[in-house]
Amino acid sequence: MTTRGVLYVHSAPRAMCPHVEWAVGGVLGVRVQLDWIRQPAAPGTLRAEFSWKGQAGTASELASALRGWQMLRFEVTAEPSHAAEGERYSATPDLGIFHAVTGMNGDILVPEDRLRAALGRSGRDESALRDEIARLLGKPWDDELEPFRYAGEGAPVRWLHQVV
Repeated sequence: MTTRGVLYVHSAPRAMCPHVEWAVGGVLGVRVQLDWIRQPAAPGTLRAEFSWKGQAGTASELASALRGWQMLRFEVTAEPSHAAEGERYSATPDLGIFHAVTGMNGDILVPEDRLRAALGRSGRDESALRDEIARLLGKPWDDELEPFRYAGEGAPVRWLHQVV
């Protein structure tokens, strides 16, 4: 079963770029050459997007191959298929890696046991519960990555035509 996805490298130091390409190529089993462009949100770094096609679980393998590298900000997404939910991985140097399962319409699906654990950790503190839920939805990662997501000069812009 195959799926499609996108790797967004939001910022990488120039010296790290060939290593990212080698890691991605190692997972996909093909030579990969990314189109690197300047990242205005972090001077001295570059950004790239790469659409991929692979077996279910490829997003996880890509995230694992890139996860330990300091100064690298990235996201990996995998589209849902008839046999598997979608996935999203986000990583930042400060927060580490975030993983979420996504449904057909792109919503993050939070498993029941994770919600129960969040309720248990927050007790009766509403503010703590809001923080727990925000973390389950990846809000800290979204907040940190948002300035890097905006298309800079020359960055590809993807227009979505399909309405869900």
